[in-house]
Amino acid sequence: MQEILIIDDEKDIVSAIEYNLIKEGFKVSKAFDGHHGLKLAKDKIPQLILLDLMLPGIPGLEICKILKSETKTKNIPIIMLTAKGTETDKVVGLELGADDYITKPFSLRELLARIKAILKRYGNEKPFAVSPVIRFSNLEIDSDTHIVKAFNKEVELTAKEFDLLKYFAENEKRVFSREKLLDRVWGIDVAIETRTVDVHIRRLREKLGKVGSYIHTLRGVGYKFEVKK
Repeated sequence: MQEILIIDDEKDIVSAIEYNLIKEGFKVSKAFDGHHGLKLAKDKIPQLILLDLMLPGIPGLEICKILKSETKTKNIPIIMLTAKGTETDKVVGLELGADDYITKPFSLRELLARIKAILKRYGNEKPFAVSPVIRFSNLEIDSDTHIVKAFNKEVELTAKEFDLLKYFAENEKRVFSREKLLDRVWGIDVAIETRTVDVHIRRLREKLGKVGSYIHTLRGVGYKFEVKK
């Protein structure tokens, strides 16, 4: 049974979400403050976390940052729930590694649909390559261990940076717009500030060093991955 952790201090909302998730066959854990939520996330390693931004104790963005920076928890998908709905808030959450963002008040039906879509991507359906290891010249990507090596040296990436690099590598020479990358890598099909793609690619290039040149910018179009011979 898949377990979902809800971290939100609004108990009425938590109760409503919990009731509907249980009806759908999920196991539910819940926390009403940041400290307890972070502890549960690390102890239980749930299949997905619903995370509010405005929390007592530790803010949601900080929790997201901590979880995405630790090996044990960095691959847990996170949907942010918040009353904040500005583009800046959305971009910050996505840049920290959140998989989706839904603004309160929201439809429980929509929330359930987004949860199922994300779990499907992380579960039985493989959105990225079947082959466990991808190699390009001085770059190696291992999908089983989530280890990336550039010039035989391990490169520390966030879960979303890894997904982005892997998607590029599996689609060598294909050109992708920012919107398409948001849809294919983040699983987001709504109008969200595309700057988050640019930020992730910039950080990815910096971490990869010389290998970062494999990711090419096509001005006015988007990006493509290609290893020049």
